[in-house]
Amino acid sequence: MFVSYRWLQEYVDLQGKTADELAELITKSGIEVEAVEKLDKGITGVVIGHVLEREKHPEADKLSKCLVDIGAEEPVQIICGAPNVAQGQKVPVATVGAVLPGNFKIKKAKLRGEVSMGMICALEEIGVESKLVAKEYQEGIFVFPSDAEVGQNALEYLQLHDSVLELSLTPNRADCLNMLGVAYEVAAILRTDVKLPEVAPVVSAEKTSSYINVSVEAKEENPLYIAKMVKGIKVAESPLWMQARLMAAGVRPINNIVDITNYVLMEYGQPLHAFDYNKLDSKEIVVRMANEGEKIVTLDDTERELKASHLVITNGKEAIAVAGVMGGANTEVDGNTVDVLVEAAVFNNLLVRATSKDVGLRSESSVRFEKGIDPQRTKAAIERAAALMQELAGGEVLEGVVEVNNLTITEPTVEVTVTEINDVLGMTIDQETIASIFGRLGFAYREDNGTFFVTIPTRRPDITIPEDLVEEVGRIYGYDDIPVRYINKKPSQGTLTPYQAKRRKVRRYLEGAGLFEAVTYSLTSPDKATRFTQLEDVKPVRLALPMSEDRSELRLSLIPHLLDSVSYNVARKNDSVSLYEIASIFVPTQEGELPTEVPHLASVMTGLTLHHPWQGEKKAVDFFVLKGIVEGLVDLLGLTSRVTFVKGKMDDMHPGRTANVLLDGNVIGFIGQLHPETQKSWGLKETYVFELSLAALLHADVQEVSYTQIPRFPSMTRDMAVVVDTAVEAGAILATITETGGKLLKDVSLFDVYVGDNVEEGKKSLAFSLRYFDPERTLTDEEVTKVHDKVLAKVEEVFAATLRA
Repeated sequence: MFVSYRWLQEYVDLQGKTADELAELITKSGIEVEAVEKLDKGITGVVIGHVLEREKHPEADKLSKCLVDIGAEEPVQIICGAPNVAQGQKVPVATVGAVLPGNFKIKKAKLRGEVSMGMICALEEIGVESKLVAKEYQEGIFVFPSDAEVGQNALEYLQLHDSVLELSLTPNRADCLNMLGVAYEVAAILRTDVKLPEVAPVVSAEKTSSYINVSVEAKEENPLYIAKMVKGIKVAESPLWMQARLMAAGVRPINNIVDITNYVLMEYGQPLHAFDYNKLDSKEIVVRMANEGEKIVTLDDTERELKASHLVITNGKEAIAVAGVMGGANTEVDGNTVDVLVEAAVFNNLLVRATSKDVGLRSESSVRFEKGIDPQRTKAAIERAAALMQELAGGEVLEGVVEVNNLTITEPTVEVTVTEINDVLGMTIDQETIASIFGRLGFAYREDNGTFFVTIPTRRPDITIPEDLVEEVGRIYGYDDIPVRYINKKPSQGTLTPYQAKRRKVRRYLEGAGLFEAVTYSLTSPDKATRFTQLEDVKPVRLALPMSEDRSELRLSLIPHLLDSVSYNVARKNDSVSLYEIASIFVPTQEGELPTEVPHLASVMTGLTLHHPWQGEKKAVDFFVLKGIVEGLVDLLGLTSRVTFVKGKMDDMHPGRTANVLLDGNVIGFIGQLHPETQKSWGLKETYVFELSLAALLHADVQEVSYTQIPRFPSMTRDMAVVVDTAVEAGAILATITETGGKLLKDVSLFDVYVGDNVEEGKKSLAFSLRYFDPERTLTDEEVTKVHDKVLAKVEEVFAATLRA
């Protein structure tokens, strides 16, 4: 909502507060003022000039040479390029030395050999937005009324010495979508009264009911409809004061009749519409639901197809307006209009919102109907409009209105006690102060033994419960005045749950390993929703009303969107990317129930994992880099002995470089390289990923860490290199060695894999290092050899292995 400071002064005494001071007070009371814009934008030296002579520039077809009286001793010559400049006009002139927006200074100039002592201005050139300029002046200079005084400050005449406060209103504060609503708010803040507009038109003997009959078929959708006749109007430009106020409010002036309806809309918050009575072709207004497929051309010259769920205003035969949204072109007020029928109504806000969305048209009127209007202002607004039409368009206001009223207006009463207010605010506000605040807000109330029974005016439908009244008291009293109080007792110390603490450790570990955290959308497309998931025969959850097909289903894996992020980076020459994400996947449950959220951890790595330019050292990401990160994570969580890796197979993953990750024998995730075709589809080179069930890892029971003394006795190490078929997995041999080695074998690791010369085709050589140790004594060679030979024999037996020579 844009609020003109000068216009606001019409309704409330601002007590000398500047626009900036007022903005601060309004913000502190609970309505944020986003900005205060000075309309004059530091402009100086612009006066009203009178074009005494105008002739074509001798050297340029599109330039005019004008002799202009600017109120100085002598007229000045100005070269003007506007197509509409003419002799006799009163125009805005930026004199030599003037400053225009953007610190543009006007200097004496010579254009095509002719001296120019200033600049005749269009409204855009003196700071008015082009979208707010009336159509007749959008292609040229602005022309003042003929009675404008030459030499007068043009900005003052245009009322541009003004400031506009931009209010950022929350949806519940629709009462401030009009000047009177803002006036009530400011009056409460400044402890003053609101001055309502005086409405006293001279009414003729003729009655509105003699000219029009109104019937409403859709009573629930249109509980109140009022029509009033104004005859003999003359359509012309609005006076500059009205144009200035409309432009300050962000509304483009059109003509005096349309401008009056818009003016009252911004003033009262009540949408109005003026029909050209002589274009109605009937003496009746019928409000009904539209016929399916019925068409209407609206005021923006666009044909719109209506649905049966839309409400229309008709002349008994055809639609002449889409109720609450926009009027029809077939009854538009134009330069030939003489008699107008003015409409004011209350329409169902949900209906207007749905209609506005369906027809793709959102207007100032529809916005206010959507959020709710004050039904007690409807009749006052139409009377105000009729009075202005009489004053500014010479209209004859007919007696009375034609009204169809099925509206029940109630002003609810909300109870709140002094104790409740003080308990919530943590203050001690006395009863008299609370009563004063309700009075300042314009709320009628009755007090009984510390309980206030507050009658809520219809302009404030946002107040429905006691807590709303507590908020009103707090904000008007002043949040800055709420005293600081120290807590008397020692506050309890917040702690992380074990799960949260572990999750934090995981994040720190991964970031320490060089990965960056990413946050991606939970919503994904149907083709990505089921990729990289180990869940079988599961259909992802689909949204009932998706924003788009790309965001229509809940994800079952974190990998696809992480790949999108990596692809985005790689496309911008960031070739080495390491990302991780901790977030939920959504597993469907029974139909009609919410899905189960399962926390997952996923990572994507591509490019280099190590790059030391000084030493010339580079290391590309490979399977074992990612596996090492996972193993380090498992070790951090105390699950090393319970987590294993076994060969796996998945769609979108490399068939020979993918492993399932098992916890206590149960699959909790996977790790590996993307399939070459998958890499290509994302525009990536060699890329590795893993995804694990974080819930399984963090909820796993872990034994407390135990410590032992540093051993006093030495250990003995033996190596074993065996040749096996290439299909044999090293992990399986490792498990057999560990099981066979018994209590003396403390550690075993694979340190070499060899395929090539001196190894038979279809075979590979695996070399293991075994460490033997007894904490109670020093082992002898014979004891170690005995156990080692037993291990070798078992490996040879189970895997048909041979000792490599």
